[in-house]
Amino acid sequence: MENAIQTFYELECIHLKSEVRTSAEELSNILADDYVEFGSSGRIWKRKDYHDNHVLSPDVFEISHFHVDVLSPDCVLTTYHLMNHTAEKKTLRSSIWRKREEKWRLFFHQGTMTNGDQ
Repeated sequence: MENAIQTFYELECIHLKSEVRTSAEELSNILADDYVEFGSSGRIWKRKDYHDNHVLSPDVFEISHFHVDVLSPDCVLTTYHLMNHTAEKKTLRSSIWRKREEKWRLFFHQGTMTNGDQ
């Protein structure tokens, strides 16, 4: 899978944008219908929880230690550290992306709080 790191890095950046996560149209381009997220808050989110009136803060994020594992030709695991500069919090992130109908969709995402020493 050529250029996998760049492709999935860009997809993760899109997923983090509040304007994407609050737009039904944008969500249809990125989230799988059966999307599940284990948030760093401990809350479980599903695709139906993201809708036009779901408020997300416009925080400033920085991705580091980005890694891609190709699990199969149509399934990829990404892992990375995410620094929220606005809230001054660091989380460990993982995502599973599946390819359906020639399009990559986010199937699962998890954020885990860390003390920043990881």
